Amino acid sequence: MPVAEFCSHELASRLVEISGDLRRQVGILINRSGSVEYVIVGDEKGLVIPELRDYPLGKRVMRGLRLIHTHLKNEPVSEDDLTDLALLRLDLLAALMTAPGKDQISAQLAWLAPDQRGAGTTLDPVVTLDRIDLDCVHAIPELEADLEKAARAATNAGTSLERAIMISVTTSGTRQEAEDSMAELRELARTAQVEALDEFIQRPKGLNPRFLMGEGMMRDVVIRAMQRGASMLIFDQELTPAQMRSISAMTELKVIDRSQLILDIFARRAKTLDGKVQVELAQLKYLLPRLTGRGVQMSRLMGGIGGRGPGETKLETDRRRIRDRIASLERELKELSQGRDQRRKQRVKAGVPIISIVGYTNAGKSTLLNALTQSDVFTEDLLFATLDTSTRRLRFPREREVIITDTVGFIRSLPKSLLGAFKATLEEMRDADLLLHVVDASHPRFEDQIAQVRTILAELELGDKQELLVYNKSDLLYEMKKKDTVAFLKVRQSARTQHSVTVSARDRKSLKPLMDQLQRKFWPEEDDGAFTASP
Repeated sequence: MPVAEFCSHELASRLVEISGDLRRQVGILINRSGSVEYVIVGDEKGLVIPELRDYPLGKRVMRGLRLIHTHLKNEPVSEDDLTDLALLRLDLLAALMTAPGKDQISAQLAWLAPDQRGAGTTLDPVVTLDRIDLDCVHAIPELEADLEKAARAATNAGTSLERAIMISVTTSGTRQEAEDSMAELRELARTAQVEALDEFIQRPKGLNPRFLMGEGMMRDVVIRAMQRGASMLIFDQELTPAQMRSISAMTELKVIDRSQLILDIFARRAKTLDGKVQVELAQLKYLLPRLTGRGVQMSRLMGGIGGRGPGETKLETDRRRIRDRIASLERELKELSQGRDQRRKQRVKAGVPIISIVGYTNAGKSTLLNALTQSDVFTEDLLFATLDTSTRRLRFPREREVIITDTVGFIRSLPKSLLGAFKATLEEMRDADLLLHVVDASHPRFEDQIAQVRTILAELELGDKQELLVYNKSDLLYEMKKKDTVAFLKVRQSARTQHSVTVSARDRKSLKPLMDQLQRKFWPEEDDGAFTASP
């Protein structure tokens, strides 16, 4: 083909002639040098475009191929055509047709749309070939430059490092539960510095074994992601290796699930040797069964979300080396736990009461520890702001004191590999005389969070530990009362019936009822008094 022409009249006539003889759609894919790279023979209704491995997208926003194909019934460009155009990022798509009883050939051209807020494609009217004045040498590079500019503008519009489409597909629970889980996924993404551009919630009768959701819906999601300039898809449900492979084959976007997002957050937050070892161990256990299911992603030099922790070299090692590394980390973790065991035994031997603060992530556990002990444990309004345990002494009157320990927060659908790896750290709770179960009283689904924490405690064989519920963030209840009286009364009623205390970790004056409870628990004969703290 001449480089400047999208399709010559001679080639178009030949395609229409062959298509009419075969009663099948016929198409060709032409590169920017004018060479025909692929010839496709379909059926009466459409074409199946092959895998375009020789023309990967990579850093380019367009494929470098244009599709010219016939329509037997002279129908205009279809929705399937536009889907292929958007999904494959073709340079352009053209449908050839002939007017009934005439030899004159017409064509309709479709393009990717530079405007990311639009439908993603632009459709020209049907015109005869001799009326199409198109110089591919200049038009296609100019379109590509516009698309790149729009993508950069969309990326620069936010402060996040990456941009994602959030997806939830579930057959269990109510719509409200699915929305709550999606809201939590958005918070996880915010913690990981990912901007959530859009979200899809689907509740089908059954899960698709290949794509989790229906294939058509999956294509719509991928197209939407490309239109919005997203760099990744994040699923609220854990994907099987086969599903990860199928979805990755459909798109060159990064594909991760909730578990991998949580693991990435932990990789960011781990500061101590204990934490780093546990995170790497959890990530390797998660990746091991997925080594054959990562598809294209295993060969990518990945960075950012889903690529932290063990690193690229470990992702490409074979199963034996991964298992060897897991065994090495488990030995290291066991050695580290022996040091913790000795410190715990010393505390138990000294007869000092031990309190462990537990609760849902971002309930205010570290803030409460700081308020009680006047310490400066790191806090932030993010999920999993605390990863490494912190231990402080809390002094009561008459030289009485307790040891109080902050622990990592819990969350629904916590990855099993992560829970297993962090059992060593969570063993701090085994010797606890009391669990302070901190609850975010301002959260609309606080009762579900209480149930989730108790479920995880039961899995850790800590369900029989004595527990004191601490309803935190009482300073936000006044605002809740003005906005939703029913929710406010629900919190008050729950706090009364659960034999709990209500505090604001930001106001030390509100902590006196909690201190009174603790004092009565450990030293019932003591009078109330002021309390102090030391690190």
